[in-house]
Amino acid sequence: MSFRLAAYAVCVEDGRVLLARHVSSRGESNWTLPGGRVEHAEDPFDAVVREVAEETGCDAVVERLLGVDSRVIPAAERTVPGGPEHQNVGVFYRVRIVGGRLRPAPGDEIAESVWTPVAEVAGLRRSSLVDVGLALARTLPATGHVAAVPVGGLIQH
Repeated sequence: MSFRLAAYAVCVEDGRVLLARHVSSRGESNWTLPGGRVEHAEDPFDAVVREVAEETGCDAVVERLLGVDSRVIPAAERTVPGGPEHQNVGVFYRVRIVGGRLRPAPGDEIAESVWTPVAEVAGLRRSSLVDVGLALARTLPATGHVAAVPVGGLIQH
């Protein structure tokens, strides 16, 4: 099994959430939360601030830990044929933007970042990470965990 630890930013202001449009090497596009891989020896707290800056061009501060989500992607569903089963553990933080300007991520798969009305999120082609992050931000569960998010039409992984 392969494994990835990632940190994600949930930034909600004035009824809008900051989303990043990811474009794969095959040209497929979907919306996700700013965030990504925690580098070796990096604290997820620091990783989420770095990822927001890299992907959006904005400076962020962490306001609180929201929770942790773990997903296992079966080998048969991986985009790389013949690859092993994969586990992604995501650490979700509520962040606030304190500076910078939205811009595409140079040399990255993030084509743009935009403030999106939360009410419009359900109509977007998006990663389930968006729904997990919004559920954590909305409910603030004491356990830091939300029940599995139904996938119905979303990008599952």
